[in-house]
Amino acid sequence: MSPPLLPITDIVAGLAARIDTLAGELLPRGIREGHEWRVGSLAGEPGRSMAVHLRGNKAGVWADFSSGESGDALDLVAAILFAGDKKRAVRWALSWLGFDGKDPARLQQTRQAQQHKIAEPQHDTKAAAWRIWLASSPVLRDTVAERYLASREISLERLGRQPRALRFHPQLRHPSGRAFPAMVAAIVAPDGELTAVHRTFLLPDGSGKIPGDAKLTLGRYAGGLIPLWRGASGKPLRQAPAGERIIVSEGIEDGLTLAMAVPELRVVAAVSLSNMGSLVLPPAIKTVLIAAQNDPWWDNKAQTAHGAARGFDRAVRHFQSEGRIVRDARPSGYKDHNDLLRGRRTAHHETSFQ
Repeated sequence: MSPPLLPITDIVAGLAARIDTLAGELLPRGIREGHEWRVGSLAGEPGRSMAVHLRGNKAGVWADFSSGESGDALDLVAAILFAGDKKRAVRWALSWLGFDGKDPARLQQTRQAQQHKIAEPQHDTKAAAWRIWLASSPVLRDTVAERYLASREISLERLGRQPRALRFHPQLRHPSGRAFPAMVAAIVAPDGELTAVHRTFLLPDGSGKIPGDAKLTLGRYAGGLIPLWRGASGKPLRQAPAGERIIVSEGIEDGLTLAMAVPELRVVAAVSLSNMGSLVLPPAIKTVLIAAQNDPWWDNKAQTAHGAARGFDRAVRHFQSEGRIVRDARPSGYKDHNDLLRGRRTAHHETSFQ
């Protein structure tokens, strides 16, 4: 007998309801930290570069920050067990959840987990993001955040004006329970509305980031971006003049480095390489310069491309499918443009784009 036909959304919801058990089975060498399951990567080695959400609306959502890969609970099954084959993952999930009708006890476990999830209080992460944003100071000058940027050789004085998307919070609560000074960035939707915040937790003296999970987002940011620099036009992104070129970086520091180098160009940060392929840009933008990081792109052991390579290719295809010109703006010989800037240790950083 064939398993019953179910919408993919039902399968994903069933896996998300039992994500505590699923994460432990798929990634047994991981550890639980708060509402996340932490492990080194999809390969399952110990570490903290990959996180699987265990609670709330994002239960089952995961991200491998070292490779840029992310997805839902079904994507997790496919990536770990079936080399990304979603059809095989669906068949496995139907059996594991008891949805194939062969194991009533397993199905009962799934139903109980789903009922428990429904009873969980759901947190409004967008509202929480707004509270953090409003509680943060719009002025970075003479703060720990300015000292942190200076440690990365990013000068607010040289920029001439502070990006409006950046703020400072003197004591922001970290998921670990401790509070740290933090640079807070607004992640906005295509209409300019704040939908999430990015937090960079800093050492009290501003000499760097805290150890461990220093960079975290709060809220849904798929397709959103951090508008760092308006370029020569000085206009908001949604009012970009026809034919404008834009630099898309992964992170804030790299984006600010490029804003200092080529202030005539608009600069936005995509938060992650995986999100870069989902950005929604106005039609007026005709050329996209992708300033991705130079992460390892080939796994010699597995003879396959790393997630970074796949993420970059997705971003290129995404922008090209919209009829835009795409340029590779990665720095040669350095991980990113900020590393290039700090490696030179000079007052001027020159970057040219073809």
